Amino acid sequence: MSELRVQTGVSQPAMKPVHVALAVLVAAIWGVAFVVSKLGLQSFTPPQLTALRFIIAGSAAIWLPRPNIPLRTLIAIGLTLFTGQFLLQFFGISYGMPAGLTAVVSQTQALFTVFLAAVFIHDRPSARQMSGMLVAFVGLFIIGLTIGGSVTLLGFLLTLASAISWAVGNVLLKRLSRVEILHLIAWASLVPPLPALAISVALDGPLELWSSLLHASWIGLAAPIYLGLVASIFAYAIWGNLLQHYSTGAVAPFALLAPCVGVIASAIVFNEQFAPLRVVGVALMLFGLAIIAVQLKRPQS
Repeated sequence: MSELRVQTGVSQPAMKPVHVALAVLVAAIWGVAFVVSKLGLQSFTPPQLTALRFIIAGSAAIWLPRPNIPLRTLIAIGLTLFTGQFLLQFFGISYGMPAGLTAVVSQTQALFTVFLAAVFIHDRPSARQMSGMLVAFVGLFIIGLTIGGSVTLLGFLLTLASAISWAVGNVLLKRLSRVEILHLIAWASLVPPLPALAISVALDGPLELWSSLLHASWIGLAAPIYLGLVASIFAYAIWGNLLQHYSTGAVAPFALLAPCVGVIASAIVFNEQFAPLRVVGVALMLFGLAIIAVQLKRPQS
């Protein structure tokens, strides 16, 4: 029987089992992060949790040199890839978006990234990517039909806006020359705390963050630590190392495990259940994203 391999146009070494395990570990960490975010939002408001997450993640910049990119680019990446993505995502969850569904809908960033890259940097999508986008958008439309009850329209739209902000950040990253990903993550994490704290002061009051810290549960206090150190610095350190050793086409598909883990973890922790129509929508979205991320080709004998 012929073997199917992920292809990127050139011969690539197969991933070692230990590296496969690390890629799965990162996907699991990112999937669990959606549940941790919802738990953290029981103690903190969205701008408070955003600020705390990136104060913790940004502390790594003390030990890591600044990436060799213009300051305005670093700020733009910090505002889109981190501030916009997570501030909007946390607001979406706080306005009724279930953690598991958030994990799935946030992956529309892949669709928006392909679209924005085609428009602004003339990176034209292939026929395979266009097909995947069509399938995923059908799935997203079906998910949209289930809005109501546990899913509010505002929460859904905020989550989509979060994915768009993530996609803009991806396009900004795509325009960069080679850069050390961990250094970039740490230094870009220095951007979100200031706007997040400003929004917190405006919406929550000038002393509410301290009050929230004093009254937070131990789970609430652990949430920004997990999000800042584990889901940001630790996970991205592993992910960046894998991308240095293997092609993007070999590593990127493992990210599709994150929403699957998020759905399972949310079902366990919050008893989140998916009606049949929503299951169809989620399945189509994940299948469409898989078409975009994974290119399988039967090697010539």
